[in-house]
Amino acid sequence: MVTPEITTAELTALDTALLEALNPLAASMRARATGLPEDRMWAADPSDVALSILSTWKVVDEEVKRLTAIAAQTAGAHGASYERMGVAWGITRQGARKKWPDAVDKSAAPKTGASNLELFGGTAELFRDTSSDGWRWKGQGADGTCSEDNGALTLATKEEAAAHAGAFLKEHTADEGWMPVRWVTDGSG
Repeated sequence: MVTPEITTAELTALDTALLEALNPLAASMRARATGLPEDRMWAADPSDVALSILSTWKVVDEEVKRLTAIAAQTAGAHGASYERMGVAWGITRQGARKKWPDAVDKSAAPKTGASNLELFGGTAELFRDTSSDGWRWKGQGADGTCSEDNGALTLATKEEAAAHAGAFLKEHTADEGWMPVRWVTDGSG
């Protein structure tokens, strides 16, 4: 998923809508803070008025953060990973996990999705690492060599794990002959 670009016209419309929504809130907050009626909001020291606007944007900013967290929680509840949330927000998977630490319920994360890859006479198992929201693999080459513990190597996608496993299996063939790839999955992908 690529984060969509916003056009100049859309940005102008957004600015207009935000300012229209902000004005009544700013007037109300300023009236409470100063005791002046809302219709006299602008009849004050310009720096006081600007600071009132700034404090109102702070309220809006906090509300946007709250609504953003709700959206992330909803996405996570419907199966979105931190990787996908990061793409949507323009940050890394780790950044998304830090920003919304409870958005993806690890206990509800699918434990399935494991696949076996048979290649070059060896086999490798690809599996989800629920502690890191990534993918890992372990395998045995056709020459009998077992993969070392690659626990420190968590990969972002299943395809990336397959590529690493495939490279290992190619390196540990029994002979130089090529063997076709065969995927054996549990059906959950």
